[in-house]
Amino acid sequence: MENEELIQQVTEKAKKWLTPAYDAETQAEVKRMLENEDKTDLIEAFYKDLEFGTGGLRGIMGVGSNRMNIYTVGAATQGLSNYLNKNFKDLEQIAVVVGHDCRNNSRLFAEISANIFSANGIKVYLFEDMRPTPEMSFAIRHLGCQSGIILTASHNPKEYNGYKAYWDDGAQVLAPHDKGIIDEVNKIASAADIKFEGNKELIQVIGEDIDSIYLDKVHTISIDSEVIKRQKDLSIVYTPIHGTGMMLIPRALKQWGFENVHCVPEQMVKSGDFPTVISPNPENAEALSMAIDLAKKIDADIVMASDPDADRVGMACKNDKGEWVLINGNQTCLLFLYYIIKNRIAMGKMKDNDFIVKTIVTTELIKAVADKNKIEMRDCYTGFKWIAREIRLSEGKQQYIGGGEESYGFLAEDFVRDKDAVSACALLAEICAWAKDRGKTLFDVLMDIYVEYGFSKETTVNVVKPGKSGADEIKAMMENFRANPPKEIGGSKVILAKDYKTLKATDGEGNVAHHTHNCMYLRQISTCRMEFLPYIWHCINSNDINSLVCQIEEIIHHFIEYSWIFVIEIPLIRIKCCQYMPVHLFTPCEISRSSFRKHLRHCLFKLIRNFSRLIALIAIHIFLFASLGSYRPLMCICRMIHNYIQT
Repeated sequence: MENEELIQQVTEKAKKWLTPAYDAETQAEVKRMLENEDKTDLIEAFYKDLEFGTGGLRGIMGVGSNRMNIYTVGAATQGLSNYLNKNFKDLEQIAVVVGHDCRNNSRLFAEISANIFSANGIKVYLFEDMRPTPEMSFAIRHLGCQSGIILTASHNPKEYNGYKAYWDDGAQVLAPHDKGIIDEVNKIASAADIKFEGNKELIQVIGEDIDSIYLDKVHTISIDSEVIKRQKDLSIVYTPIHGTGMMLIPRALKQWGFENVHCVPEQMVKSGDFPTVISPNPENAEALSMAIDLAKKIDADIVMASDPDADRVGMACKNDKGEWVLINGNQTCLLFLYYIIKNRIAMGKMKDNDFIVKTIVTTELIKAVADKNKIEMRDCYTGFKWIAREIRLSEGKQQYIGGGEESYGFLAEDFVRDKDAVSACALLAEICAWAKDRGKTLFDVLMDIYVEYGFSKETTVNVVKPGKSGADEIKAMMENFRANPPKEIGGSKVILAKDYKTLKATDGEGNVAHHTHNCMYLRQISTCRMEFLPYIWHCINSNDINSLVCQIEEIIHHFIEYSWIFVIEIPLIRIKCCQYMPVHLFTPCEISRSSFRKHLRHCLFKLIRNFSRLIALIAIHIFLFASLGSYRPLMCICRMIHNYIQT
């Protein structure tokens, strides 16, 4: 689009903000941008609408359709209200929780949102002041609400604010609700469509009543209270970096039994300007510099920092030379899960159905720890909403004991459904106490893990590309990277590349390595009772994904009983046994039900002949002809396998 066309487009859009539906201050700022010869501000503010995506809203605060302000926040809340009223139309009273962080305008946006919800007949539980994001997630579940929002931009720079939407399980919204909410938000054409006049009768302020219950629940995840009693004088330095962590994390540490906690006084001041740091991101060394200075002064054992909405935790400890070093997100997640697994086993708390979760971009060393200790580990897409999804899928069947991601988020409990720096800081202090009780530091424990399970090293490089030009540049970079992937990295040849957008894997020459078209991940389960991970593949030649998913629901419920993985792959058929057996690929014309049964029985007998006990389950790909019309024969085969294994 030519520059003149773009200017004309944003000018017409901006003029719509000069109507009485917008306040005088907003109109004055729009007029200033329109009259300014330099149209950069006008373009940046109006070249697009701030999109309500699957993660909600996030953007720079200011006037315009591409900025965080009461009108873009209002449109998001009105759209969410409309969706809730449609989705829960038979419910006598719909309820939501509204929380916010320390950022400039967060309280204003929270109160505006509470008014809009109440104007739409929805009961609102509004926190009295800033609170951590995980507590808002907890409150949704505790109060039996249908949704909730938190006004926060997490660890972004001070110019930003954001809006995250949650569903009734306390997790960020996923399909189909994310698309449904987005559709309703997109229907809000102007400020005139937003109900700003609230109903005070439907707004209830909450605070300490939820704080105390939440902190009591957080205390229940402690694994070894005795080690804390022995190391209650552990020297801890903590900083909330001016954010919500100051409300609960020092209290949580005290409640767990730690008596020597030192908070960085300059950063225990609530401020959306974050005056002591360049950016309030605990991933950055600069954000922890004041805490490390204090740690050096008092000879502390550990440094911990939470981001503004207290869902991420950064840490530092002494290395083998006594120097303070930062522990990155992968290492932190590794330490958490190593401690949880090893100590739950040592104390007899580990159960056969316990499982952990990590994201696909998080270190594979976690899988090595889980495999060696015969604990189920699941991989999921990036983002804690996917970890929360795994918890939800297994609720009442298996016990989640921890999960995290490389971006410094960790969740040790299932009564919250988002990453939680409150519980993470308390548990991290316990891990440090456990290490000190054995004459070690956290750095020593990390080295022990590397010696036993293998070594990995990674470094994150953050590249910031602001504004429209930055967005265009990022898009071009990704398109180029996808079209021209690297042939080698650091002198090592690339042998496999997985594209999670297209669900295709290619080798170093760009050839398709595995058929992943129309592949939908449904379930992943392993068991500590078996030495090898079993696989079940069910393949159906169908072009209608929605119909296919409905058809297989019954089968999924049946297979879950036997702790097998269930995946759909279309349209290939594969029969695969454990690593000791070859993989056989079939096409529909090459296999019949009778030949499949014959091959299956052969595989079973071969396994039993080769092993004194059955330590591997069979991985099966089954093709059902379209004319079959019933899954009853499949069920019979599965029951036969299960009964055969049991005997």
